Amino acid sequence: MDALIIPVTMEVPCDSRGQRMWWAFLASSMVTFFGGLFIILLWRTLKYLWTVCCHCGGKTKEAQKINNGSSQADGTLKPVDEKEEAVAAEVGWMTSVKDWAGVMISAQTLTGRVLVVLVFALSIGALVIYFIDSSNPIESCQNFYKDFTLQIDMAFNVFFLLYFGLRFIAANDKLWFWLEVNSVVDFFTVPPVFVSVYLNRSWLGLRFLRALRLIQFSEILQFLNILKTSNSIKLVNLLSIFISTWLTAAGFIHLVENSGDPWENFQNNQALTYWECVYLLMVTMSTVGYGDVYAKTTLGRLFMVFFILGGLAMFASYVPEIIELIGNRKKYGGSYSAVSGRKHIVVCGHITLESVSNFLKDFLHKDRDDVNVEIVFLHNISPNLELEALFKRHFTQVEFYQGSVLNPHDLARVKIESADACLILANKYCADPDAEDASNIMRVISIKNYHPKIRIITQMLQYHNKAHLLNIPSWNWKEGDDAICLAELKLGFIAQSCLAQGLSTMLANLFSMRSFIKIEEDTWQKYYLEGVSNEMYTEYLSSAFVGLSFPTVCELCFVKLKLLMIAIEYKSANRESRILINPGNHLKIQEGTLGFFIASDAKEVKRAFFYCKACHDDITDPKRIKKCGCKRLIYFEDEQPSTLSPKKKQRNGGMRNSPSSSPKLMRHDPLLIPGNEQIDNMDSNVKKYDSTGMFHWCAPKAIEKVILTRSEAAMTVLSGHVVVCIFGDVSSALIGLRNLVMPLRASNFHYHELKHIVFVGSIEYLKREWETLHNFPKVSILPGTPLSRADLRAVNINLCDMCVILSANQNNIDDTSLQDKECILASLNIKSMQFDDSIGVLQANSQGFTPPGMDRSSPDNSPVHGMLRQPSITTGVNIPIITELAKPGKLPLVSVNQEKNSGTHILMITELVNDTNVQFLDQDDDDDPDTELYLTQPFACGTAFAVSVLDSLMSATYFNDNILTLIRTLVTGGATPELEALIAEENALRGGYSTPQTLANRDRCRVAQLALLDGPFADLGDGGCYGDLFCKALKTYNMLCFGIYRLRDAHLSTPSQCTKRYVITNPPYEFELVPTDLIFCLMQFDHNAGQSRASLSHSSHSSQSSSKKSSSVHSIPSTANRTNRPKSRESRDKQNATRMNRMGQAEKKWFTDEPDNAYPRNIQIKPMSTHMANQINQYKSTSSLIPPIREVEDEC
Repeated sequence: MDALIIPVTMEVPCDSRGQRMWWAFLASSMVTFFGGLFIILLWRTLKYLWTVCCHCGGKTKEAQKINNGSSQADGTLKPVDEKEEAVAAEVGWMTSVKDWAGVMISAQTLTGRVLVVLVFALSIGALVIYFIDSSNPIESCQNFYKDFTLQIDMAFNVFFLLYFGLRFIAANDKLWFWLEVNSVVDFFTVPPVFVSVYLNRSWLGLRFLRALRLIQFSEILQFLNILKTSNSIKLVNLLSIFISTWLTAAGFIHLVENSGDPWENFQNNQALTYWECVYLLMVTMSTVGYGDVYAKTTLGRLFMVFFILGGLAMFASYVPEIIELIGNRKKYGGSYSAVSGRKHIVVCGHITLESVSNFLKDFLHKDRDDVNVEIVFLHNISPNLELEALFKRHFTQVEFYQGSVLNPHDLARVKIESADACLILANKYCADPDAEDASNIMRVISIKNYHPKIRIITQMLQYHNKAHLLNIPSWNWKEGDDAICLAELKLGFIAQSCLAQGLSTMLANLFSMRSFIKIEEDTWQKYYLEGVSNEMYTEYLSSAFVGLSFPTVCELCFVKLKLLMIAIEYKSANRESRILINPGNHLKIQEGTLGFFIASDAKEVKRAFFYCKACHDDITDPKRIKKCGCKRLIYFEDEQPSTLSPKKKQRNGGMRNSPSSSPKLMRHDPLLIPGNEQIDNMDSNVKKYDSTGMFHWCAPKAIEKVILTRSEAAMTVLSGHVVVCIFGDVSSALIGLRNLVMPLRASNFHYHELKHIVFVGSIEYLKREWETLHNFPKVSILPGTPLSRADLRAVNINLCDMCVILSANQNNIDDTSLQDKECILASLNIKSMQFDDSIGVLQANSQGFTPPGMDRSSPDNSPVHGMLRQPSITTGVNIPIITELAKPGKLPLVSVNQEKNSGTHILMITELVNDTNVQFLDQDDDDDPDTELYLTQPFACGTAFAVSVLDSLMSATYFNDNILTLIRTLVTGGATPELEALIAEENALRGGYSTPQTLANRDRCRVAQLALLDGPFADLGDGGCYGDLFCKALKTYNMLCFGIYRLRDAHLSTPSQCTKRYVITNPPYEFELVPTDLIFCLMQFDHNAGQSRASLSHSSHSSQSSSKKSSSVHSIPSTANRTNRPKSRESRDKQNATRMNRMGQAEKKWFTDEPDNAYPRNIQIKPMSTHMANQINQYKSTSSLIPPIREVEDEC
């Protein structure tokens, strides 16, 4: 015992003999641990022996029961059953207690989670108390009633003891529980506290083992739903294991170094603080070993020998992995912080440098009003250096976060619930469009599932996939949800170019934000770029316009405000709003009407809202029209008719105009027109239109009935038709040709005005598309390839109104420069073709300039479209090309281009995927390869179209969803949400009987081109002002002009052989016109054309005086000599009887599928093609320039 007695030191001041009592503290822990372990092992041994004995006794009793029989068994079973019931009850009670304890410590319940977190927090608190006490001697005398830290530590350990009991009860294997790390920590930390209270002294001892509780830190964070990703869980695990091992080892070194070796009588101790020991362990693990602090005791050195092996291994493996996890932490993994008073939108989907730059260029354009919107991009792939640099250049308005919209956590990070809208970009160049659409639809589903009220604008590649969006319950287009179908709009733009070439370019420029580029030289680029700077805007009309007719307001805005209004949002009696494009003079402006304007910036459009007749009536400079202090007044005309919706107009008849007013088109109820009864009775049983009345319709046809062989096509005179050259095969993705055909079959064309469509391409591909095309009339297919000149000659490509070149194979090639190879080769192939045959110019084009409904003196004298083969065929130019302009007061002087046999003048529009490939379409232009698409000559001329121009629609739709509705109304021919729902249900148009309601849908305007070579506007075509033409066309015919299609070299003083034209959008009032100009205009539905055709015989029965059937260019005659009247009722009855007699005849026609009882077609109704307007017949009679105008009647 003398060896254990040392001199009195300051370390144990409470013991007069200076005796250390560390062994008592350590013994309490060891007795608890080994005593409990012995009891568990003893219990297991006894239980095992008992089980073995009972098992042997059970077998003996079973043998006895079998031998004794059933009579004795009845008496012996009863006490056994009672015993078993008692055991079962006992087991049930023990199980219930065990289950209760398991629930209390389980993190699956709220109580369990609270308890687990509380134990961890108290363990950390006990560790902090150890850090505080580590500054005191290892063993010291402390009064429990005066030491505050000891009291707190006692309370903590009492709680730990209770929790240990719960864990022990809930444990299934008591032995393994006793050997767990947390149990060992409790053995060496809880008993010494009770000993310290009994002895009134404290021993720092093994309380550092509480640091091992840090290993459970990741589990606690997972219980609290803080850690969710595998990387974060792994990182916290590594850090907690590393830190807990580090702190625990430092505590052991602190204990042995401050105590010394027992066999040295504790004389070799050294005073080290706990944090010095932490430093020593870190230096040791990193193998640096500075030597300023080291272990002196034998126990310390022995521990360091073993620790350096494990510590070095842990340091070498854990630290690099921790650094890698921290380094690989998402750079863009934060959360968006909303700014008060500033909206934000979320952009996701296909996020690349090209798509983002195009989007930001248009969204943040300076021509918009101040864009107080922050753009948040969300994508699961971190941006590359170029894209990152783009984000940094726009850091004030753009933020990027890495994540997926399919993950609700990431949606919460970007605050999707408070976002103003979510925009989803599509990969236009993907190899599988259906898969891309499916991905975007899943994004919509995920976003709508997270927040059903969010407004979503998504891009779709295929039209038929739009139907899947209707299956989403929270998808509501009335609340701003929009799907921009690129195939629908792309093919719709191209289809409109078949009716008015150059329109695709004009419309694409209107919804794209372009800065004004000023050019001083008098070149075609100067006038083109002036028009490019125009965009489409909306603004509410001033109350000064209320009560005025649409043409009146339109003229006032153009002349005085320098604004072009093309449409309004009209609210009907039941408060349903719809967009009406150039509705005509029958509609009056209401209060709060929204107008659609073409202007150069948003500030100019404000004039329509600020205009006040009292203050601004005498102002000539539109820039001075500012907001005035007048109270908003409503000005009416002297004679104010009641404002009626268009539907009411149809039911109640048209409003009569005053005698002094200009002639205007008036609507009449078809049932009130004299002589129409028999026509209506006959047509009531014929389905000519779809169920909505928006498109021409025919019964489904088998594809075999519309297939032409090369010889059959050559034997048919196809002229004025549309040739669609399509590249595709059985494995190509469908491009949706229905979207190309639908605008060409809009019901606001009369049947005889429909251009025949001939597809040239692979029959395997067209069979896949045919299901969506078999309900459209006048469609033929020539199996072959667009690269075959024999196939092109067979369909008379030199006589077509338009040649469309499409490809379904463009996205299957990795090299972007080769994506358009087929379309480019086909275009160059057609341009290099030579046509040796010729048709007499007099015969082919003698009626080319007659506009629809305004034919020559008598419809009976008008030649019809010849369908039989003529002795010769015209050149690729079709008609002579104008090289000299008309002089005032004289007929145009023309020179015939001698290059008749060239195919360079065949009107074409080529679809491109890669914008830079546009340089290969025109060999004679000087476009730089780096020139933007809209600045290139093919695009300006309307001969090339790329889907990339539709990117601007995303931002345009966000700022004004009515813009997309207007664009779709213009280019799709009248597709409505109701029609889309029907197509989604049946994937085909449904035929419907003609009713006044469906026929009223035909009464809508369409885009056309007006020629200035002759007609009532010929005097303005030679040096006149565009503004005078605008006003005259609007007042006289309710035609709304909005652009010019001008010859490229019209500004040159010397004659030019070039027939290329370019687009001029919204020219100013004083813009000078030239005779060769074609005017883009919105033309009213022509009722008169439908009635006049009843007097004609079927075109296939006549082979004389044939003329080119088609066109999209109109030459409007003057209103003088208004002598023609509708045919008498007797004459119409005879025609009806003739048609009824033909109904039983079945004649195969390779050129048309028009039924025999259909109205005969009349060339006088058809406008002429664009290249006709480039040329004129020398023998055209001057008397034909002023044909009479007949009263307008509804076709049906």
